[in-house]
Amino acid sequence: MTNSSCATTLSPAVALFHSLSDPTRLTIAARLAQGEARVRNLVEETGLAQSAVSAHMGCLRECGLVVGRTEGRQTFYALARPELLDLLAVRGHDVIGRGRDA
Repeated sequence: MTNSSCATTLSPAVALFHSLSDPTRLTIAARLAQGEARVRNLVEETGLAQSAVSAHMGCLRECGLVVGRTEGRQTFYALARPELLDLLAVRGHDVIGRGRDA
């Protein structure tokens, strides 16, 4: 298994934390916590190549963190369970920078 893949043989909790252990996937998850986005939007916002964003989205989908909604030829992605990002809150300060206070 490579660091960028998300193994389906891992327990759900391990897969969850593995998928969020990558800074880019964490950034994407934080962005999707604000609302749905297309890969194109994520490419523009992260500055990464489309192939890199797509690979990270594949991991997030495989781990069940992201779901896609198809509209015409476009797919809009959103967090499957936005409350999972609450796991990242530490003492009232959000480690992904959503600015939540205690």
